[in-house]
Amino acid sequence: LSGRGLMIGALRAGGEDPERIVTGEGYGMAALGEDDAAGDLGTAEPAAVMDMPDWIYRRLEADWGKQAADVMENLRHRAPVFVRVNLARCSRDEAQAALREDAIETVPHVQVKTALQVVENERRLRNSTAFLRGLIELQDATSQAAVLALGLEDGQRVLDYCAGGGGKALAMAGCAEAEVYAHDALTHRMADLPSRAARAGAQVTVLDTHAVANAAPFDVVLVDAPCSGSGTWRRDPDTKWRLTAKDLDERCRLQAEILAQAAAFVAPRGRLAYATCSVFEAENGAQATEFLANHDMWEQVASQQWPPTAAGDGFFLAQFQRVATS
Repeated sequence: LSGRGLMIGALRAGGEDPERIVTGEGYGMAALGEDDAAGDLGTAEPAAVMDMPDWIYRRLEADWGKQAADVMENLRHRAPVFVRVNLARCSRDEAQAALREDAIETVPHVQVKTALQVVENERRLRNSTAFLRGLIELQDATSQAAVLALGLEDGQRVLDYCAGGGGKALAMAGCAEAEVYAHDALTHRMADLPSRAARAGAQVTVLDTHAVANAAPFDVVLVDAPCSGSGTWRRDPDTKWRLTAKDLDERCRLQAEILAQAAAFVAPRGRLAYATCSVFEAENGAQATEFLANHDMWEQVASQQWPPTAAGDGFFLAQFQRVATS
């Protein structure tokens, strides 16, 4: 695409008539010609209208059916900003009040008790008193909802197996007085976790790959698997244009491998939670089905798919329980 084409497309997508603006007058772009008219959204392919590669458009149509148009439309627009309230330190009302002192306005999420949506002055969050005191962390509402859905209890030993920066490990630490452990194959991704945990007043033990087996078994193991990130594409729109069908297949193979590895660390009658920030069935329900087909000592006890909406990003969570052997 040319810069000219992008600008004309942006005008049309925003409901503006390019002929009124692209006139060639003064320093403006040359007036519209026949080639420009070919980009009229009224005659464009559906995938182009939804700003999607053709193969992804077809895949989402097959996966979501009647909901596909809403899913793709929501992925075209700016993502909402949410913070997670650290309930171990304050109530949601107290966090709101603390943020308001820094002129940061929020509204409570209707369904997620830890979530506040930031509606004004989001750029001030990381320097706010509430953030520096560990009252809040930046985290999407559906990620928070997924952690709450784990139903963690005091005294449990829980592992965030693909911890990344550790956001979900911190959220788990805020849900219950549990022993929380974090692991990631790329250990440098967890470099900031100790300081983040200290700020939140949370205890999270970081484990390298060799230490996980020694610390096992765990009552709950969360696998927030590497995925396409398709549920969060509105935060990084370029990603969907770089993803290929081969990439997606490779991610699915990796997810299955990681899920099988993590299952070995779960205690009898313990739970294995599989999560992605994806809207592809291949990474979600199909992955859960494949795991059950290959692991007969497990049963699925819960599953939920969150579509991308104004209430949060696209996200998936399936929970499995290990069947007791004695």
